Amino acid sequence: MSSPESASGASAPALSARARDGWAAAQFALSGLVWGASFLFIAIALTGMTFVQVAAGRALLGAVTLGLIVLVTRDRLPAWGPIYGHLAVVGVTFCVLPYLLFAWAQQSVASGLASVYNATTPIMTAIIAALVLRVERLTRAQVLGIAIGIVGVVVIIGPWRGIELGGDLLPQLAMLGATACYGFSLSYMRRYLTDTGVSAVAFTFVYIGVAALVLLTITSIVSPEPLRLELGVIIAIVLLGALGTGFAYVWNQNVVRAWGATRASTVTYITPVVGVVLGIVVLGEVLVWNEPVGAALVIVGVLLAQRRLRWGRGALGARRAG
Repeated sequence: MSSPESASGASAPALSARARDGWAAAQFALSGLVWGASFLFIAIALTGMTFVQVAAGRALLGAVTLGLIVLVTRDRLPAWGPIYGHLAVVGVTFCVLPYLLFAWAQQSVASGLASVYNATTPIMTAIIAALVLRVERLTRAQVLGIAIGIVGVVVIIGPWRGIELGGDLLPQLAMLGATACYGFSLSYMRRYLTDTGVSAVAFTFVYIGVAALVLLTITSIVSPEPLRLELGVIIAIVLLGALGTGFAYVWNQNVVRAWGATRASTVTYITPVVGVVLGIVVLGEVLVWNEPVGAALVIVGVLLAQRRLRWGRGALGARRAG
């Protein structure tokens, strides 16, 4: 029988571990909520800004937020060298292009639908990691997941209703292009930027800073229109930049450290739910039956592509082992 002292000494680390796990869970929920709400923020910001200005404002505020965090935490930036070339590639493919594509698409596509398309990122990542950058091999279950995800996208598009390039088809393809950019960037980082010795916050600050510079340059050339900064627009772009492109990245990295990358990546399943609910409740958006059906197929495809669903012999073996 243990003494009271030993019992109390054993409970302190347990309480500390529970507290850390609880804080990680809170940050996980916050990042999922903020990223899911990002599509609502984009929709509101577009009422007073051009799509290029929305993308630039998002990157600028995100870079400023992360820069302040780097100053407070005194994180070191990477030493000058080839890493900055790789980070410039990430800044363009992970931020500049997808920010522009999503903002452009949301001029004619509902925010909830945009959040559903964003959930295809893991499928795009699996395809590009295997076929383009060749950083991993696809299993049969992953190939099946990709196929189911593609069927889900087709169901969302609803080709039986007729396909018109002048309608919402091009914006939907643009959003798929954005998630393909995300998939390329994640695979690129896995291949070239895995062991940089730089903190996640400093690492993220550099490539988002690069993106902000590029987008501000583009804005000054192609979109010099004056802003209509009503209160709602200001709140939306600040939340999109400071939270969605700033703090949420930090929260996500903290969750990765606490839970591991695999468990942390399940935030992918939260964002479309949050995005769709906010679109309906706040903006009065209406879902057509094929959109949630297609979204469900996409989620199943993502589960298979991320190896979260066992299939065939692997599943049978796992059940027998249990």
